[in-house]
Amino acid sequence: MSSLHLDAVSVTYDRRVALAPFTSDVRSGEWLCLIGPNGAGKSSILRAIAGLVPHDGVIAVDGAPLSIRSARRRATLVAYVPQSPVLPDDMTAFEYVLLGRSPYVSYFGHESRHDRAMVQSVLERLDLVSFAGRHLGTLSGGERQRLVIARALAQEAPVLLLDEPTSALDIGHQQQALELVDRLRREHGLTVVSAMHDLTLAGLYADRLALLHEGHLVAMGDAAHVLRAETLSEFYGASVTVHQQDDGTVVVIPRRSLQ
Repeated sequence: MSSLHLDAVSVTYDRRVALAPFTSDVRSGEWLCLIGPNGAGKSSILRAIAGLVPHDGVIAVDGAPLSIRSARRRATLVAYVPQSPVLPDDMTAFEYVLLGRSPYVSYFGHESRHDRAMVQSVLERLDLVSFAGRHLGTLSGGERQRLVIARALAQEAPVLLLDEPTSALDIGHQQQALELVDRLRREHGLTVVSAMHDLTLAGLYADRLALLHEGHLVAMGDAAHVLRAETLSEFYGASVTVHQQDDGTVVVIPRRSLQ
């Protein structure tokens, strides 16, 4: 179980500020979901935490800055599912997911029985066992995306970063993947930070939502606080209806503009 601390984290690309200083604490077992229109800075936050882009500010896990960690140690703390992963076509699904165990294997060692058992367990939970021996190049985009999620879960890092993890999945596999992530965080204290465009799904699974616009945080709180029709109209330029159901679920429905 690990907490994540971000203190004034900012990202700049070629003198363009992609993310203004962003500060937040994500408790162990908490799910923070980043929302906002394209170019809002959501992916920049995730990529900064994953160590993929230079940033200013401090990012720490359990109080220790990630900047002082080796790449191998960092991989045992943070797992990352990118928005557009690149997968080798000639690798089997099982071999690919097994790469998630790399941080625990010595440079000249081999994967252990535990490593293979972990991969098998994740494949079973995501209904991917039948794909284990197939080459990645023969799989659909949705199947490949599920394997990327499986690889990250096999990594067993206490912090999981998800950048649009369900964008290529049908509704059934969306629910399957998100339910598994939700169960892991509740049972094992997995700390989750995700970026999602589906606002209803974001509100359904996340404890808190952080709404960004042009690199700035403009709202943070639970779904009922952030997913308001007037707020979404202002920052998304969208016409929506927002319903809050009896169980607290907030549903965002696009509304046609009749002229």
